[in-house]
Amino acid sequence: MGKFTMPSLGADMDEGTLLEWLVTEGAEVTRGDVVAVVETAKSTIEVECFESGTVTELLVEPGTTVPVGTPLAAISPTAPGRPAVATGPGLTEPARATPLVRHQAAEEGVDLQAVLGSGRGGRITRADVSRAAHPTPARIAASPLARRLAESLGVDLAAVKGTGSRGAIKADDVRAAAGAAGAAGAAGEEPAPSTPTDRAAPSGPPARTTETRTAPSAGDRLAIARLMTRAKREIPHYYLSTVIDLAAALGWMRTENVARPVADRLVPAALLLKAVALAAREVPELNGHWRHDRFVPAAGVRLGTAVSLRGGGLVAPALADADRMPLTDLMAALKDLVTRARHGRLRASETADPTLTVTNLGDQGVEAVFGVIYPPQVAMVGLGRVIDRPVAVDGMLAVHPTVTATLSADHRASDGATGSRFLTALDRLLQHPEDL
Repeated sequence: MGKFTMPSLGADMDEGTLLEWLVTEGAEVTRGDVVAVVETAKSTIEVECFESGTVTELLVEPGTTVPVGTPLAAISPTAPGRPAVATGPGLTEPARATPLVRHQAAEEGVDLQAVLGSGRGGRITRADVSRAAHPTPARIAASPLARRLAESLGVDLAAVKGTGSRGAIKADDVRAAAGAAGAAGAAGEEPAPSTPTDRAAPSGPPARTTETRTAPSAGDRLAIARLMTRAKREIPHYYLSTVIDLAAALGWMRTENVARPVADRLVPAALLLKAVALAAREVPELNGHWRHDRFVPAAGVRLGTAVSLRGGGLVAPALADADRMPLTDLMAALKDLVTRARHGRLRASETADPTLTVTNLGDQGVEAVFGVIYPPQVAMVGLGRVIDRPVAVDGMLAVHPTVTATLSADHRASDGATGSRFLTALDRLLQHPEDL
């Protein structure tokens, strides 16, 4: 019997809140299927299962906060079908219930043919029989925020029509129901002013029963602060910076974009990220993790990309194999990742174990940023805004677009010479953008 547990979605994650189950007991799942939505201190994540089988039991109720590693569901390998066997004169019954369970079903008047078994291979358990004999009212599918809002506004969820996935009730549905009730009961009365949490759902694909938070809570900030404090205390940082001439890269990009459809046009961030990924492949001493007092190089480049969330806070999902992606694919993946990060629709596999993280604060007007390494990574790359600066070209003075690139690195895993090789490689790659 396998266990689906609360995953660790970052070094700063000690616990998570199960917001929603996307499967039911008895459902067949395969490795990689999204089965639950979990809220962490930074974001809302769609979590995949790591084995195939049948969900035999959901162990944690939505809205519950549990430590990392806590079993959330039991998953048994899918068993082959079993032949029917005789259970009495002239009667047949699938061989999926023990004599004790059949006796219980007979006493409680339960038809086993109508019972969905939650045991291994679909076997019917005594709990299944008890539930069939004494059914409880169906739980109304609603997000935790919708339930809290309904309670505060005095709205009966049973009377609300849900517009979320599979008819689940969202906070906006509760607000609409409350507004309709208020209009019917007090015509002409002014509606109550909206609160900071009364925000329309973001546009895009139909939302699940999760609500995107607008700002990190004090607890969220405390969790992030604890991790950064530990990182600064335990990781011996060293810092390097260089100014990179972007005239060749941006000139090539403008020419390239002329021949591209508007939706496929490149932006400078795509070139910078691809160059960082290729430099990480060239200098593998900075691409990996510090585990058990030693550096473990990564097999590929999973480039973490810091994304600012609405209202504050950061999350750094990873672009897998960023060094191998064509620029067009990397651009599309970057847009998709940023959009879903800000709408709280990241998947667990996208937050797991980036090998090197990039923080780009150029759009915030910052010229240079020296980041704090996110453990267990051993380096972070910072990129500032593109600035026109005077540069010497063939003995002549010219004004070119430039960017300040910085490196924060772990002195246990590398030294200044290694860091210098990385920044030199980054500069060289950006001088030949056609090879990115």
